[in-house]
Amino acid sequence: MKKIKYGLIAIAATMVLVFGINGCVSAPVYQGPKSDHFNGRVFVNTIPSDKTPWDIFKLGFFSLFEQAPWPEWIESTQSPVPHERVYGDKVSVTFINHSTVLVQLDGVNILADPVFSDRVSPFNFAGPKRVRKPGVALEDLPPIDLIIISHNHYDHLDIQTLKNIVARQPQDQAPLIVAGLGNGGYFELEKMPNYKDLDWNQSVTLKGIEVIFTEARHRSGRGISDQMRTLWGSFLLKTSHGEIYFAGDTGYGPHFKDLSKQFGDIELAFLPIGAYQPRWFMEAVHLNPKQAVLAHQDIASQQTIGIHYGTFQLTYESIDQPKIDLSAALEAHSVDPKEFITLGFGETREFDLKRKL
Repeated sequence: MKKIKYGLIAIAATMVLVFGINGCVSAPVYQGPKSDHFNGRVFVNTIPSDKTPWDIFKLGFFSLFEQAPWPEWIESTQSPVPHERVYGDKVSVTFINHSTVLVQLDGVNILADPVFSDRVSPFNFAGPKRVRKPGVALEDLPPIDLIIISHNHYDHLDIQTLKNIVARQPQDQAPLIVAGLGNGGYFELEKMPNYKDLDWNQSVTLKGIEVIFTEARHRSGRGISDQMRTLWGSFLLKTSHGEIYFAGDTGYGPHFKDLSKQFGDIELAFLPIGAYQPRWFMEAVHLNPKQAVLAHQDIASQQTIGIHYGTFQLTYESIDQPKIDLSAALEAHSVDPKEFITLGFGETREFDLKRKL
């Protein structure tokens, strides 16, 4: 019975993500000139891949038999409140949940893919529900200067969270929200005018930090009508401490080595390690832990932190499997486990990113 319960949840969750009201009614879409990854209507990956609604239904149906059960709730202790600001030689990183991380350096507070809502869904009664509270409460966040959004899936672009963050700060100190082409429509609709949409390899600079939107192998869409109609991507932050890379969501591909060729070695990287089973569906858009280790090597990252796990059940693997598979992959590829770590939910850790020559 428990298997059937979780399988039905998965079917509901996956179909909700495809047929969400937001995407069907008034989801913003990009309109602009054609490029090598925009055909005039939809964006495309360098390595072609696509999934149909039928594929998504199959994903949910077979979860009746293959999806591992997750705990309904995990109690967690209150974590220390993050620093107000961080200066000096250190970079402070706080892992909040899923792909949400707070990066603090040179007096600048950067928040990536912030998600604090109970569900990652267009509905408050259905869709993937969190199994633990955020590692840091939203009201305990320091003032945010920059928010980076990798793409518009509900587990990365959480409109209510963005509205709450913006509302906490004076209007003249509103954070700059940076995302891919077309996503600004969401921010405009919600009267959050301090935003910038970027194409791959375009950039914006804030307080001495250059924010570059880079290629990822993924997709976008919050419903039927807006599939692939806004741009997805990753972020390369050029800072006084070196290059910091936030992958967001991505499948494996040559873009990792291309990134290294274009920008050099990466000092600090955030790579996804969860939501990767079954591979027939997920390989085109999500790294598994083995591929995350390969990506870590491709970009010659000095320090990598795993993200995108342990908060919302999106795929078949158990809640602990990403960390188990990551440990095995690090050993198989002879990578020092200190180079590729995970942080506790709400854990803050400081890093000295000066590469040892």
